[in-house]
Amino acid sequence: MAIAVTEDLHHLYFATPRATRKWANLARNPQVSLLLDNRSNQISDFRRAAAATLLGTAREITGLAREDGLTIYLSKHPHLADFAASPSCALFLVEIERIYLVTRFQNVMEFHLTP
Repeated sequence: MAIAVTEDLHHLYFATPRATRKWANLARNPQVSLLLDNRSNQISDFRRAAAATLLGTAREITGLAREDGLTIYLSKHPHLADFAASPSCALFLVEIERIYLVTRFQNVMEFHLTP
């Protein structure tokens, strides 16, 4: 899944077709937990790997909010412009509430984000 995160880490955007299980699940329950990591399955992962779990609330955005979100999303993923412009594609905004960052498989930092 291709994502774009705002510089202040408060918001994350992603696009998905509406005819997916992901869209249906989010329509029923907007609470999300996303795991992002930089692992490469190399020995160096023990020293360099980092994983972030983002907790928040997702909602499909429309209108001007969608246009603003698409600008951010496509600035990172311009190759997805046709996909994101499709009428069957939804753009989601995740309002990030908490981030857990794990480095070296044991150092855990917790960040609470406020609006």
